[in-house]
Amino acid sequence: MISNVKAFFDSGTNTISYVVSDPETNKCAIIDTVLDYDMSAGRISNDSADEIIAYVGSQGLEAEWVIETHVHADHLSAAPYIKEKLGGKLGIGKNITVVQEVFGKVFNAGTAFERDGSQFDALFEDGDTFTVGNMKASVIHTPGHTPACLTYLIEDATFTGDTIFMPDFGSARCDFPGGSAEELYNSVQRIFELPDDTAIFVCHDYKAPGRDEFAWQTTVGEQKKKNIHVGGGVPVEEFVKMREERDAKLGMPKLILPSIQVNMRGGRLPPAEDDGNQYLKLPVNRL
Repeated sequence: MISNVKAFFDSGTNTISYVVSDPETNKCAIIDTVLDYDMSAGRISNDSADEIIAYVGSQGLEAEWVIETHVHADHLSAAPYIKEKLGGKLGIGKNITVVQEVFGKVFNAGTAFERDGSQFDALFEDGDTFTVGNMKASVIHTPGHTPACLTYLIEDATFTGDTIFMPDFGSARCDFPGGSAEELYNSVQRIFELPDDTAIFVCHDYKAPGRDEFAWQTTVGEQKKKNIHVGGGVPVEEFVKMREERDAKLGMPKLILPSIQVNMRGGRLPPAEDDGNQYLKLPVNRL
């Protein structure tokens, strides 16, 4: 039986956030939250996060975890705001330190920016286990899209972040610093080792051509048979060639610059400068 999962679709970034709850204890984990960002005005707001907070309250749930599948490049995380309102421990993959090292230099963050993952309460490694109430959860390191990507298996449901999308949309890009098409292929194969009826919940959906509705839930078996990029036993060489040629034609995500410099800080804005205001940097010709 699939764990209790409530999805929240953010139309501005095509992101799906999740609340996964244990019906026995009412404890929950909140996965891949969104902080609303008006790029033209440089304003942030919490409408998307407040929707999750309201749901948690209405269901009488207690947040035990606020976790990220990776350092997102297409939306800002609301994890610290959620944690402030609901509690819980903030977690991400241990290789966040690799991302912090690379992008700390890109944004010239200086020595005050800690590159040790200390912005988070838990740094997960491959094979780690934890609990959500009485539900068992485990961690699969699934790099390729980024070096810090994780898949969370909570009971019989997996949350794959950007590693894999709906079968008719395929797989994630691998051209960010530290990305690797071959690693992504191998990561997907690890997911494919799970039982065919294991539920997969993806982090984004953009409606593949010919599909009228957004979707975010599938299964391991369906992905193995039908995924247009990695299904049907496609060999690694063919996937890598396709992925690298495809990625070479893609532009950068429109929110990559604000997203990464916030998300590498655990969802926090850069510290205020001497005038008391906070600023996001736009490095020129770095990506």
